[in-house]
Amino acid sequence: MIVGVVKDFHFTSAKQKIAPLMMIASNNSRGKIIARIKTAEIPRLISDLKNKWESYNSGAPFNYSFLDDHFASLYGAELRVGNIFTSFSIIAIIIACLGLFGLAAFMIRQRVKEIGIRKVLGASAGGITVMISKEFLQLILIAALISYPLTWYAMHKWLQDFAYRVDIQWWVFALAGGIALLVAAITISFQSIKAALANPVNSLRSE
Repeated sequence: MIVGVVKDFHFTSAKQKIAPLMMIASNNSRGKIIARIKTAEIPRLISDLKNKWESYNSGAPFNYSFLDDHFASLYGAELRVGNIFTSFSIIAIIIACLGLFGLAAFMIRQRVKEIGIRKVLGASAGGITVMISKEFLQLILIAALISYPLTWYAMHKWLQDFAYRVDIQWWVFALAGGIALLVAAITISFQSIKAALANPVNSLRSE
């Protein structure tokens, strides 16, 4: 006798298509009970269930597990890879910012007399800051254009392992590029503003 029909749902990993499933209500549960709980006091609930279990079936051990933990285990590898990539990405961003900061300081030091001459000829501090920052930001844009196709291809190949997957939206790359430009601008701006506000007399007095 069929009691009811439910909508399709994922009971395995999303890497596999949803397969037919038949749920049978049977008295032969082999000592297992599946229950839905509506409480935040999990430890107290488990203690009460254990006491009830032992009062009716003291000969069998009381073991329990949570369904959400079971589903989380299906994606354990993906979670570990995500954590590793996040950690290495943070380290890479910090190293890149330090390198960019040092490169900006070096290049500005090489052009300190040029900046002094521009200021003497009437260039504003804002114009000098934009001039210096623009050169670095152009390099970042070129790097982004090179990395976008490679990133899209790697993400596309990884998603092919899943039977159900999301589409890669263009705004993800736009957001990543915007964040990269913002971080680079903040990193470079300190050195650029410092050079633009410096007294040109100090840089030109040896000439």
